[in-house]
Amino acid sequence: MNKEELAKEIQRLADIMEKLRGPEGCPWDRQQTIASLQEYLIEEAYEAVGAAVSGDMSLLKEELGDVLLQIVFQAQVAREEGSFDLVDVIRGISDKLVRRHPHVFSDRKADTAEEVSKLWQEIKDKEKDQDRSNSSLLDKLATDQPALMQAYEVQKLAAKVGFDWDDINDVIQKVKEELTEMEEALQRGNKEVAALEFGDLLFAMVNLARFLNINPEIALLNTIMKFKNRFEYMEKAIKSENKEMDGLSLEELDFYWEEAKKTEVE
Repeated sequence: MNKEELAKEIQRLADIMEKLRGPEGCPWDRQQTIASLQEYLIEEAYEAVGAAVSGDMSLLKEELGDVLLQIVFQAQVAREEGSFDLVDVIRGISDKLVRRHPHVFSDRKADTAEEVSKLWQEIKDKEKDQDRSNSSLLDKLATDQPALMQAYEVQKLAAKVGFDWDDINDVIQKVKEELTEMEEALQRGNKEVAALEFGDLLFAMVNLARFLNINPEIALLNTIMKFKNRFEYMEKAIKSENKEMDGLSLEELDFYWEEAKKTEVE
């Protein structure tokens, strides 16, 4: 990596953003605030994850650029408000990485991923310097994350203090129990209770994912991608036969769905 070129391109991007926000810049860019930009940051982050899941490296490069733009954009707005600037953002994360990797940049010892994780959390807790008597362990949870990730993180935090299942079979049994309770609520015609039970079922499924070391958000994104690929295959196959999807029965559609599954690489 050419360090001079890297510095030049980062500065170029910052200059472009400054001009877009300036008096002679773009009206849309000028009216944005830190608050208004959050939805775009989330959207771009998800699109980057989607590109990574798809394995399309060209698309991933583009989407990572869009994420970087959001960081530079918000740093520029903060700079105008006198809060911080892009240099502060970069310096801050660089300092944090050095501080939280004393086994690399100092004399601390950590030879395994588990030891590194424990050391990271130890340093993080010291940095926060929280008054444990007046705060909850769950205060660390970012409430603006997608619900699946919040469930995953809250379970991880609870597990750190021993509030967790002992065996994966117990987790599987809990999933079955929540599914049964949701079915019973539906049989009684109580949709409100069924909705609550559905939430419990999702929460139990996230627990199962955690026990299997599966990130539920990524797992769901993979499934969505798989569904889209199969559906697009169906559309093309049906169109090639001069048929319309909405004119076919469910059994006929299932035939094309099974054909789509056969084309997938195991």
